[in-house]
Amino acid sequence: MLRYKAYQFRLYPNQEQTILIAKTIGCSRFVFNHFLDLWNTTYAETGKGLSYNACSAMLPKMKREEETGWLKEVDSIALQSSLQHLADSFARFFRNQNDKPNFKSKNNPVQSYTTKNVNNSIEVKEKHVKLPKLGLVTFAKSRQPKGRILSATLRKNASGKYFVSLLCEEEIHEWPKAESVIGVDLGITDFAILSDGQKKDNDAFTSQMEKKLKREQRKLSRRALVAKKDGKELSQAKNYQKQKRKVARLHEKVANQRTNFLNKLSTELIKNHDLICIEDLNTKGLLRNHKLAKSISDVSWSSFVSKLQYKADWYGRDIIKVDRWFPSSKLCSTEGCGYKAPSMPLTVRDWVCPICHVHHDRDINASRNILIEGLRLHAMK
Repeated sequence: MLRYKAYQFRLYPNQEQTILIAKTIGCSRFVFNHFLDLWNTTYAETGKGLSYNACSAMLPKMKREEETGWLKEVDSIALQSSLQHLADSFARFFRNQNDKPNFKSKNNPVQSYTTKNVNNSIEVKEKHVKLPKLGLVTFAKSRQPKGRILSATLRKNASGKYFVSLLCEEEIHEWPKAESVIGVDLGITDFAILSDGQKKDNDAFTSQMEKKLKREQRKLSRRALVAKKDGKELSQAKNYQKQKRKVARLHEKVANQRTNFLNKLSTELIKNHDLICIEDLNTKGLLRNHKLAKSISDVSWSSFVSKLQYKADWYGRDIIKVDRWFPSSKLCSTEGCGYKAPSMPLTVRDWVCPICHVHHDRDINASRNILIEGLRLHAMK
């Protein structure tokens, strides 16, 4: 089955390529903001917006004009892609899928642009990747992209590092049947509790580095005050910018550790089980709980479920989501019992069923009930 798959690599551009990447990011941002303003103005005056084709037809004229002639210095397809992103944003907005598009800022911590593969303009060649206008750029080749390369997204992080994400269309084959099913209960102390009794530890990446992050962020705040006292713009304060990159590198390290953990665990579950039953959590609602919001953000439940879902689609597995109101913690999972406790505060971590007298670990019992309910829902499909 043909699927889209992205491969991300670290880029090491030379000085000339770094300047051109910065120019392309700036031009793409300018085009997006210019046509967003024009789109809003047209809608206010006529009650109708523009279209991708209408905006695209104006670009060649802008390149010929003296005020905006610098647009022709960069990759033209990157500018067209910026317009396509704007049109797609408006289309999703009118379908109530996201908020109205906002203007892009050069102060955003992540700056990027996307270009498409036209006549093999994007290729992987040993230790280099060929990109439009940039030519051959050195990159850290950790694996070989498979299939047909469709596009490339170049990104500069707040840490100052450059990355390229290659979107490929490739044939992905389903994995053989594992003849196994599993229930998963997501938690905070333990990230995932499985119905077979396993508990997957939450490494709490942010909390592990919290002390170091606090120290470096306080240093960043002090340097901001010094810059303000000296009458300098933060963008011109070298010490502030240096410390800002240091803090960004720490955040990036935490994010990379978390992503690696989630990828490994989701792949392990998909590889070893044909059916995975999981609770349909209302993460946005849970984040409103100020006592738990930080811990919930750290464990990244939403990202984990998304990874499970797309990998299940790729490799021929099933994901069953159990209703968030299902009383998985209150029910006795012992076969033939089904006792439901009247209440189960979060402080209760284990309990004994008064009917069958079986001792339950709260989380393992919940994961087993999620599996039982998931199997019932799957049989009804």
